[in-house]
Amino acid sequence: MQTPTAAPATRLDFATVWLVGVACAALSIVVAAMAALNTALPEIAPNLQASTIQMTWIIDGYTLVLAALLLPAGAVGDRWGRRGVLVAGMVVFAVASLLPLWVNDPTLFIATRCLAGVGAAMVMPSTLSLISSGVPEDKRPLAVSVWAGVAGIGAIAGFFVTGMLLEAFSWHSIFITFAASATLLAVLSCTIPTSKDSTPKAFDLLGSVTSALAVAVFVYGLIEAPQRGWLDPIVLAALFGGVVLAAAFIWLQINGSRQLIDVKLFLNRAFGSGAFSVTLQYLASFGTFFLILQRFQMVMGYSPLKSAVALLPLVIVMLVSTLVGNWFAVHVNLRSTLAGGILIAGVGLISLGAFDNTEYWQVCGALCVMAVGIGFASAPATTAIMMNTPEDNHGVGSAINDTARELGAAIGIALAGSIVAAGYSSRIVETADTAREQVDRTAAAFAGTEQGQQISAQADQMHEYVSRSLPEAMAVSEQAAAQGQTGLAAQIAEGAQQAFLDPMAQASLALGAVLVASGALLAWWAPKAITTEPVEQPEELAEPVPV
Repeated sequence: MQTPTAAPATRLDFATVWLVGVACAALSIVVAAMAALNTALPEIAPNLQASTIQMTWIIDGYTLVLAALLLPAGAVGDRWGRRGVLVAGMVVFAVASLLPLWVNDPTLFIATRCLAGVGAAMVMPSTLSLISSGVPEDKRPLAVSVWAGVAGIGAIAGFFVTGMLLEAFSWHSIFITFAASATLLAVLSCTIPTSKDSTPKAFDLLGSVTSALAVAVFVYGLIEAPQRGWLDPIVLAALFGGVVLAAAFIWLQINGSRQLIDVKLFLNRAFGSGAFSVTLQYLASFGTFFLILQRFQMVMGYSPLKSAVALLPLVIVMLVSTLVGNWFAVHVNLRSTLAGGILIAGVGLISLGAFDNTEYWQVCGALCVMAVGIGFASAPATTAIMMNTPEDNHGVGSAINDTARELGAAIGIALAGSIVAAGYSSRIVETADTAREQVDRTAAAFAGTEQGQQISAQADQMHEYVSRSLPEAMAVSEQAAAQGQTGLAAQIAEGAQQAFLDPMAQASLALGAVLVASGALLAWWAPKAITTEPVEQPEELAEPVPV
């Protein structure tokens, strides 16, 4: 009797490599767009005369719409063809990227970013589902590793490209670049093979609307929490409403006549722990980017481009650890890969907050430890999701992976932002009061005059801005320095920077603690194998029943 031999490994042909390359390029654009405007906002906001709330929604409108529409967009791709949805998404994204060139109203500008989010929601799940269905099974983990690596470094690439463009051109160049790149990729995407559900069922419109509302309402609450506070009625209503809508969506999927997704997939330990791990990875990375970019630019004095260059070591570390992590998960153990990666990332964040990292190399070292952990866990988590999703539903499986990313990013920014906002507000009071008193003394010298009234009004306005956030305090400091008030400028800058650094350390510790605790949970929850073996049928049911 001969022993069975392993099937020979499939060689990657040009068509497969081209598919992975085009899909990853499309992914990189929509991920970079999430980060790019953070760098350009200081130039965009004055041009549009945007308020603080409008500035927030210039960034968050894109994220909110993207997160809300991922599941429905993934289901549309499964039913009608993933390549078609990818091409359509690129076209929508390109058009939405051109519109800001002719928009001067901040509300309309936010609307264009929401439209770009619609296009991005069509693109993201299509890229991963096309790879999962189009790459031979034995090469799929490698392809997913490349996809996960691109997804992980896309935000840093966005910072870098935006920084380079702003060094030479105006902020309009960012949108021109996005539009041109998306148009090119819409054309290139027509050259890759498509795929779809072989037995499509009726589209679940009610489930699509319910899932979109659940994610949108919950993410809205997360976005508003740092500014309004977690106990604000609007924030509480949004968070509670999102949970209620999510529960309604689950009920519809179990009891309704149509299904957007089989929610029982989450009972699969590899699938569920993979989605949880993805959420944690983006909670850590986007929460950290929120903190570290402010430190680089507002405390260490880096330009946007220099800040992006300072993050480049993370790209190398993450790419290498992503490839190693997926090989380890497939050939050794999923549990130790997911749990170990999250624990390592948590240790990196704790070291960022626990030690007085005053030099760049110290900050970079802690960030690279975090990047090793995130990279190690990222591809295995995505592979676990996709390999435990039925092939006909890869679009929805990809959408779940992407929704976990967006929720994690929103939670990370909300958590870090709330800790920093509360800590900054309590620590900046003395600096803001002292600065106002100093300006009030200047106003007193012109008492009874129009100039004195103007200086007094400026004092109140300055106190409000300095008290609100580090970027606004640094803007006030620069304005004071430009007016020759160097002593006042230095006092505001030093006080604001110190008021930021302490809560930043606390936020890093909090994010690290969440990851360490979650890593321990994954060590219990995640299975050893990356796939779940199908349940074997009893012999009497194995043969077809005669009619």
